Amino acid sequence: MRHALGLLALLPTLLAALPANAGPTLEGVRSRGQVVCGVNTGVAGFSAPDSRGNYQGLDAEFCRAVAAATLGDAARVRFVPTTYQTRFVALQGGEIDLLARNVTQTLTRDTALGFNMAGVNFYDGQSFMVHKSAGLTAARQLDGATVCVLPGSTSELNLGDFARREKIAIQPVVLSSMDEMTAAYQSGRCDAMTTDASQLAALRVSALRDPAAHVIFAERISKEPLGPMVRHGDEEWRDIVAWTLMAMIEAEELGLTRENVEAMRASPDPNLQRMLGVAPGFGKALGLPEDWAFQVVRQVGNYGEVFERTLGKDSPIGLERGLNDLWKRGGLMYALPLR
Repeated sequence: MRHALGLLALLPTLLAALPANAGPTLEGVRSRGQVVCGVNTGVAGFSAPDSRGNYQGLDAEFCRAVAAATLGDAARVRFVPTTYQTRFVALQGGEIDLLARNVTQTLTRDTALGFNMAGVNFYDGQSFMVHKSAGLTAARQLDGATVCVLPGSTSELNLGDFARREKIAIQPVVLSSMDEMTAAYQSGRCDAMTTDASQLAALRVSALRDPAAHVIFAERISKEPLGPMVRHGDEEWRDIVAWTLMAMIEAEELGLTRENVEAMRASPDPNLQRMLGVAPGFGKALGLPEDWAFQVVRQVGNYGEVFERTLGKDSPIGLERGLNDLWKRGGLMYALPLR
């Protein structure tokens, strides 16, 4: 019995020492020297090309974090813009290694579509934006209104559910792209537009002529947990993508930043030693270099740093952290233990 207990005590160390076999996705990433990442065609704060064509935003930065973890270089990403119609086809067909496109994680996308959810990087909810001049303050006041919405999205399904639940008549105007939806709303073809509240906030400051002339309702009619997705069947790659997100959240909790991460490698704190690869084993367990998490923080930053510069107080959008704050500050961001 004493011998068995001793083996149990050593089990975490033994497991950490076991190397992960490189799956086909990681092998492909290494052979081409790039992570191919499916992103949005353009939503400010999540993934949108800047004036030089470089994608910026929370999702774009996550793609760079995966490249830093797997290849040691955050710049080794090829961004593939995807629409609502092409995003899942591109992932299923192997055109991209992961989908990081402010996409909602649901049961059917996990099962019927054959995707693995790799964690939530933004907690959101669906809302409505209306012209301030309309004087509306709540979604139930949209009885008889026309509402712009995107096809094949959770927003389209939620809109129908909401109308039936509230027993009101809403006429959806289904448009194929965010640009078309915004143009229809501005022209008066739609009384309102609906999608995730964060996207509405981004569109208000980046795409509308007079942001102050538009109101986003405070209420949310759905839960929209957004995050990266990968294909079923390659668990090694799913682990890498999921633990990259966990490392970014854990780094914020531990106080690791792009500025101090180099100096923190000298810390005697065992949590930091494991996280930064000073104490070996956890890189090997993922089939990655021991300093994979160190490279993520050094080159991209912790979750809070990325949030603030893409969506938060250091960005034009200026979103509050809210649900996307750390659990210690009342949010939902809670990393699984890196041990």
